[in-house]
Amino acid sequence: MNPPLDKQAFIASMIRQDVLRFGDFELKSGRRSPYFFNLGNVSGGAELAELGRHYADAIEASGVAFEILFGPAYKGIPIAVATAIACAERGRSVGVAYNRKEAKAHGEGGVLVGAPLVGRVFMIDDVVTEGAAKYEAAALIKDAGATLVGVAIALDRQEVLADGQTAAARLASGLDVPVISIANLTDLIAYLEQTGADGDQLAAMLQHQRAFCAPG
Repeated sequence: MNPPLDKQAFIASMIRQDVLRFGDFELKSGRRSPYFFNLGNVSGGAELAELGRHYADAIEASGVAFEILFGPAYKGIPIAVATAIACAERGRSVGVAYNRKEAKAHGEGGVLVGAPLVGRVFMIDDVVTEGAAKYEAAALIKDAGATLVGVAIALDRQEVLADGQTAAARLASGLDVPVISIANLTDLIAYLEQTGADGDQLAAMLQHQRAFCAPG
């Protein structure tokens, strides 16, 4: 049996590193949000190692078999590397591959770097918005002859889109693979409730959840 995910530890770490911030933010979609999540703020070696362990926990808990981790350019690359190192710490060696934004015309050429894309591939990235980079990466994986078996993200915002689905659910349907997350908005609100968050902050989060989000 796989161990339960320590979602509270993950959320606490994201707040401590200023990855997860609270306030009043305008998202790319134009929607206002009482929180903002930027995994790019994880920049230290120890912090990346910790992040990799959280991703490894989530992937192991999914029970999906894989041999290769794929990190879409650019944010997905260090996350995939950190996750592979976390797997190695547990005695499991997995390959890491990633893509370039532009094909290299010299040297080995092409857009793919790292382990050969063969067998079962798990894609690693930060969050899901439109999902364009993930569809592009999925096409590269398929063209190489490998099989995409899942996508792992850090935080599922659970916001319902115009088509009635969340971004994660729409991506899972579009790619026909499970999309898993280390934590979601429901977990975040539970953390704030359990740790005695500022009342106005918690109220704003709950209002946002009721207005825009699917239930956890």
